[in-house]
Amino acid sequence: MAAEIEINRNLIEISPIFKKEYLPSISVDCIVFGFHDGNLKILLVRLIHSKTWSLPGGYIKKDEDLEKGASRILKERTGAENIFLNQFKTFGKVNRSEQYFKDYPDDMWHKQRFLSVAYYALTNYSLVQPEIDGFSDACEWKDINDLPDLMMDHQEMLNEALLQLRRDLNYKPIGLNLLPEKFTMPELQKLYEVILDKELNRGNFFRKMKRYNILTKLNETRKGGAHKAPDLYSFNIDTYNSALENGFQEGW
Repeated sequence: MAAEIEINRNLIEISPIFKKEYLPSISVDCIVFGFHDGNLKILLVRLIHSKTWSLPGGYIKKDEDLEKGASRILKERTGAENIFLNQFKTFGKVNRSEQYFKDYPDDMWHKQRFLSVAYYALTNYSLVQPEIDGFSDACEWKDINDLPDLMMDHQEMLNEALLQLRRDLNYKPIGLNLLPEKFTMPELQKLYEVILDKELNRGNFFRKMKRYNILTKLNETRKGGAHKAPDLYSFNIDTYNSALENGFQEGW
């Protein structure tokens, strides 16, 4: 109870500072995807006085570009830089956020109506060091198939982000930000399967990936295991970035 009272007091005290430094009525929320042990992960935050979790988010400074603000927010939360960001939707239902702060003073910063610009982010799980701040007691990776309850409309945001990521797989490459520098073809296929939530034919997947010309086969194999050591691959940065910009011409 003491911690909740302290958080409430802090939110009220910083309200004038937020009004001075940040753009009113605009927030950013990020759905951060990671890939670990064959599972798709989501980075979530829990406020100190809350039983529900939230997506990493924040506000845009008055002298800051929108995407730079999103990158800053994620760096503060994860420590990672150069995270792939894709803006996919703006959420603006009435009372989507202010209802959460209904017991606070009406002039408090957080209680105003916010339109949230949503990004999905792709990052290397191993490079992220989740950070808590003065208003949270946890920042953790959660398995997408075992998520806790999310606050406000954050579950809707996550669902929309996953749908958009699946759509984007039809014409854009993924993996550079989710896989280690060197990976096997089965590991890349597993990544696509967990995102799409369906099995893919091994032969068709291999042929399609080769046709995309975004992979470089290395003169190395993955050691260990009872079977033949699989070849290792890396992404060809030039052709990968070209495909990101120009897109593929076929889908899954």
